[in-house]
Amino acid sequence: MPRIADWGELEGPLTAFGGVHSNLHALDALLAEARGTPICTGDVVAYCADAAACVARVRGADIRTIAGNCETQLADGAADCGCGFEDGTACDLLSDAWYAHAAREVDADARAWMGALPDWATFRHAGRRWLVVHGAPSAQNSFVWQSTDLAPEIALAEAEVGRIDGILSGHSGLPFVRREGRHLWVNAGAIGMPPHDGATATRFAEIDAEGDVSIHRLDYDWHGARDAMTASGLVQGYHETLRTGWWPSEDVLPQDLRRSQPSMA
Repeated sequence: MPRIADWGELEGPLTAFGGVHSNLHALDALLAEARGTPICTGDVVAYCADAAACVARVRGADIRTIAGNCETQLADGAADCGCGFEDGTACDLLSDAWYAHAAREVDADARAWMGALPDWATFRHAGRRWLVVHGAPSAQNSFVWQSTDLAPEIALAEAEVGRIDGILSGHSGLPFVRREGRHLWVNAGAIGMPPHDGATATRFAEIDAEGDVSIHRLDYDWHGARDAMTASGLVQGYHETLRTGWWPSEDVLPQDLRRSQPSMA
């Protein structure tokens, strides 16, 4: 059973983001731009160099946060990130280095904070009741894309928490806003890595005081973030993603989201 927090009624604008991915430069840029209440969909820690500093910054800024799979795994002392990558894929193999680095960075106090985070959270805002999850109601590490069938996930959520009007998620790293019947699904994307689009800017979401949702670009000092990764020995591929905007592997993506489409010959 997920641990569910009730954040009550939130007022004014909200800034929703996830996938900090240990990218302190991006997190500081986000906090400088954030309007109103900040909400994090998890994975404060992952690919980049500054895991401990990002945890400290999120805690110090009193950001409303749920657990991502990286927080859950680190809190449990697990040997891998639990990201949902298939065994033997490039994403799975590349995760060994950055997860080991993050595990060395975070201390017992940070792990205790991670272990106390809720898996889900609910809140009310501008006439809507929202559920915040990391990946999906079905699994913390589920990848939800623009093309995913959302109806079963919404049904699972409402069976657990009752009627909702929207779901706010992250994990997949690709932002979208989609309406499914009367429900709204918002994937806020990730601020720590670009959305596989060939540019350095990352993404976050805003929900204004009236409830309107928009996705925004986040420009930040990616040079500094990349230099920090290089200095930490994190040169397996994700450091280049900060520069090129392309992920080091597409094997986690559906075919229609990959740069190279398979031959039909």
